[in-house]
Amino acid sequence: MQIREFRPEDAAALAQIFHDAVHVIGARDYSPEQLSAWSPEPAPAEVWASRAADGRRVFVAADAQDQPQAFIELETDGHIDCFYCQPEAAGTGTGAMLYERLEAEARSLGLTALFVEASEAARRFFLRRGFTAETRREIERRGVTLHNYQMTKQLTR
Repeated sequence: MQIREFRPEDAAALAQIFHDAVHVIGARDYSPEQLSAWSPEPAPAEVWASRAADGRRVFVAADAQDQPQAFIELETDGHIDCFYCQPEAAGTGTGAMLYERLEAEARSLGLTALFVEASEAARRFFLRRGFTAETRREIERRGVTLHNYQMTKQLTR
């Protein structure tokens, strides 16, 4: 697996990765109603392409055929917005490689902390990487209540 920066031609794959991860990985911790509210269908590729145009760094894990298998986003203030893996890639070390790239980038940018609103599965991942869960948050998507966790990690130099 190679870790590289997002390319516009990755947008449709990222939309599908997001949707698949929500419905397969998320099914361990959320109800079918919650999953449908979270991602009723893959978003148009343009939505994902536009996200990369706002200054955030998007790192993609691509397989030997250069096909995206996972991605993570770092906003300029240290916020990790999205972090999703194809279900087949989950648990293979791909997510860990992506996170390591993101943290290295954050340090090179001089950021002193990272923060994320993590799902149940992501909460477990981020706890293993030194994040602290500060609070459980109730959020509403399409009239359905879901939860996630506000988490932070201080970066030492």
